[in-house]
Amino acid sequence: METKVTRLFQYLHQLKEGLRDSRIPLTHAFNEPPLRSELFSADQMEQHGKNLAAMHKLTQKRPQDHLMARLAANEAVLTSVCGRLTTAVKTNQQITPASEWLLDNFYLIEEQIRTARRHMPKGYNQELPRLLNGPSAGLPRVYDIALEIISHGDGRIDSENLSRFVAAYQTVSALKLGELWAIPIMLRLALIENLRRVAVRIAADRVDCDLASAWAEQMMTVAEKDPKSLVLVIADMARSQPPMSNPFVSEFTRRLQGQSLALALPLTWIEQVLAESGLTIEQLVHTGNQLQAADQVSISNSIGSLRFLGAMDWREFVENMSLVEQTLHEDPGGAYSKMDFASRDRYRHAIEKIAKRSAFTETEVARCAIQLAHAAQTANPDSDERATHVGFYLIDRGLRELEARVQVRSSVVEKIRKMGSQHALGVYLGAIVLLTLFFSAGLITVAYAQGAPGALLALIGILGLLATSQLALALVNWLATLFVHPQPLPRMDFSTGIPVQSRTLVVVPTMLTHLQNIDNLIETLEVRFLSNQDDNLHFALLTDFRDAHEENLADDEPMLQLAQAGIEALNAKYSTTGKSIFFLFHRPRHWNPQERIWMGYERKRGKLADLNALLRDETHSVAGKSFSRIVGDTTCLANVKYVITLDTDTQLPRDVARQLVGAMAHPLNRPRYDEKQQRVCEGYGILQPRVSVSLKAQTAHIMRDCMG
Repeated sequence: METKVTRLFQYLHQLKEGLRDSRIPLTHAFNEPPLRSELFSADQMEQHGKNLAAMHKLTQKRPQDHLMARLAANEAVLTSVCGRLTTAVKTNQQITPASEWLLDNFYLIEEQIRTARRHMPKGYNQELPRLLNGPSAGLPRVYDIALEIISHGDGRIDSENLSRFVAAYQTVSALKLGELWAIPIMLRLALIENLRRVAVRIAADRVDCDLASAWAEQMMTVAEKDPKSLVLVIADMARSQPPMSNPFVSEFTRRLQGQSLALALPLTWIEQVLAESGLTIEQLVHTGNQLQAADQVSISNSIGSLRFLGAMDWREFVENMSLVEQTLHEDPGGAYSKMDFASRDRYRHAIEKIAKRSAFTETEVARCAIQLAHAAQTANPDSDERATHVGFYLIDRGLRELEARVQVRSSVVEKIRKMGSQHALGVYLGAIVLLTLFFSAGLITVAYAQGAPGALLALIGILGLLATSQLALALVNWLATLFVHPQPLPRMDFSTGIPVQSRTLVVVPTMLTHLQNIDNLIETLEVRFLSNQDDNLHFALLTDFRDAHEENLADDEPMLQLAQAGIEALNAKYSTTGKSIFFLFHRPRHWNPQERIWMGYERKRGKLADLNALLRDETHSVAGKSFSRIVGDTTCLANVKYVITLDTDTQLPRDVARQLVGAMAHPLNRPRYDEKQQRVCEGYGILQPRVSVSLKAQTAHIMRDCMG
């Protein structure tokens, strides 16, 4: 019996030591109660958010990060407690409803712990504002916000209370964008903290129950075999000073009550001990039941909230709560609110970066950018719309003007990087020349030291320049990949459909070579349409015949008829408004005196030039070079603004056409043609997206090479 009791207390001691190892600057973990304060309604949560913001005082110090260490300690405790409970279940011991909840959902807790680690990059919370004083002094402000939300909801989180609390908090003190994005992570950490606190109580109760069960079992055995020795066992229990806790008294009473008259003696001793504190067995049992019910509610709410965190759209939450987002929506041209999420997020990250190097807050930086855009619109309403878009001052040429206005403090490295970006071509070519000369000079120096004559030195120099230039080029290209990071182009959000003013035609320049080839072209065109269906998106084959020594061949007309029938069949199958979706633009052969052959004029480039002329209604300027057959009603193509050109074997994945059009339609990407320079000086006249090789195409290419 003594050995069994000793093992129980050793387990409790180990549990306490594990909690002590977390080294968190809070109250001793074992004595911390669950995060359970006065329950607030939505209105009360809103008011509490304002009160909490008024109490929070920030510090500029960056103490050591303890949150991840605390998470590791919490995980160890939860794992230990669940292991203990699993053992109890296997031995057919009775466990509380809260324990059942913890065991049944432990897999979810482990998953959320992994998610918290994955979404908390090293050093991330070091950048978050920290509290100067209070119970959470030195910890991120947003973590204390998470603790308060959970405390006054008994572990339950819902979108309304959360949104109202954060919005009310920001009426007093604005949260940074990084803090808003950290809210789901901090809520996970706080919920796991709450589960650990309840789990510690469950473990302590389990130890007390095991202790009571052990004493009760020994007393029942002695009472059955040697009743007169029962007094000695009671004396042993009294000398061990068992905890008069709710679990101990409840379990001890449950095991002995209603047994033999001899076992009434230990219960009488328990009643006498409790009477000294003004308590009774009934009171402790009742209180214990209430605490068990409260623990069950806390665990069920916390687990339900962990599920909620995984299901909630945090992108929408951050944008709704962000004061920076609300400011940027005042973009004069209204383009910001129509952009996709990735582009808006890039603008917000640009504001974060500027604010870190300035005395201005993120909201103030956003306000300055909006003011610059409004000033450009007021100064010259007919000017280029780029300058009236807020993004011009965040990621484009207006960035220097915004940085000067908010007094950005740039480091030496940052200044060098800016100078390099402003003179990118000069830096690139200059680095290649310098490295080439350096390497060549080294070779000449070695040759001169070996006593090479002047003519040989000159030859070595020339050959060295040729050889080392390739080395220098490769080295500079490699360094460029390290120091120059690509930036995705901003784009409009056309996920719900391409607007009429951005009507687009997808064309596939190709050649009609044989009948099977035509069937494949029609089928592939249909696949592209099915993955990119839109009312303002049309598809066309841009064709001509293969080169020949005669203007017309016998199989020309059958192939053209088959292509025409295929396009007409697609229109009949998918067109519901009477307007053509699919088109065929076919050109005849023309005599090429240089190559002395009949062929399509300038092949692919000529087809695209003729198509542009047709769309711009300039057919008279290309007389004799335009299309001999057009299938489909081209009336709807009169206002086509963009043309997407695909090779015959190039696919168009789902909704990619909308993304391409959205990129071209963005104010910063729209081309601005300079009449004096006779070229596009800003924006893009042509965009070439990244093209990847599919496994199927790569395999086919390898097989062709092997067969060839």
